[in-house]
Amino acid sequence: MTPTNLLSAPGSTAGSSRPESPDGEVCAIHQPNLFPRLSTLAKLFTADYWIVLDDVQFARRDYQHRTRVASLDGLGKTHWLSIATHLPHGRATSIRGARLADSARCRRRVAQLLADHYRHSAHWPAFKKRLEPVLATFESTDRLADVTEASARLLLDEVGWRGRILHSSDLLARGERSQRLADLAWLTGARTYLCGTGGMRYLNPSAFRVHSIEVLPFQTLATGIWATAREVSAVHALMLVGPRAMRRELEELRGRVLAGSP
Repeated sequence: MTPTNLLSAPGSTAGSSRPESPDGEVCAIHQPNLFPRLSTLAKLFTADYWIVLDDVQFARRDYQHRTRVASLDGLGKTHWLSIATHLPHGRATSIRGARLADSARCRRRVAQLLADHYRHSAHWPAFKKRLEPVLATFESTDRLADVTEASARLLLDEVGWRGRILHSSDLLARGERSQRLADLAWLTGARTYLCGTGGMRYLNPSAFRVHSIEVLPFQTLATGIWATAREVSAVHALMLVGPRAMRRELEELRGRVLAGSP
């Protein structure tokens, strides 16, 4: 795919030729995570656009190739569900450049660990069927990002998200960090950029003001299914309450966030 050029991005808000966005779209930019945590899924659900940040450096300490799962009763330790990953260019390998080290073994581990933790959920049989296309990606590709994005898409589909997905590797943006994120958000025509607590520590809001984009802090709640939102995969909450109830929770949080409520 030919990258979308951002050479016409404005240097100031005056004379901006940004795309039309009559409904004030909301944009989230996040790396592809394996069965993302509920806090991450909630941010993506709140957005109209998810730009998959796939051309930044892969980080083994992050959630790009792993996630935590927990038992339904919440007792005991959480367990890491990891995908063995090969980095062809060492530490400099980008997320889109990372490869599966042993596809067949990884597929078996994903299927088995999820079943071990959630097979007793009333929602498991239906989820297990919809999990099959994700497991099939282990046979059709050796790209880690394809598998992790498929796992995130599955969870977004489960809760009825109707947004659009773009990829940073397909978009030409300027600079590093704040400037680049602002330019990427501008390409979607966004009026609002969702920023998690980690990003708020380094983000430069002025880069977004140039594009007339509001930087909106994103935080989840701390009770109910949200108690472990930053720790374990959203699969856990899905298996506890089911897709409909989880969608209601996400919609309520979305309303609070966009209204600026704590």
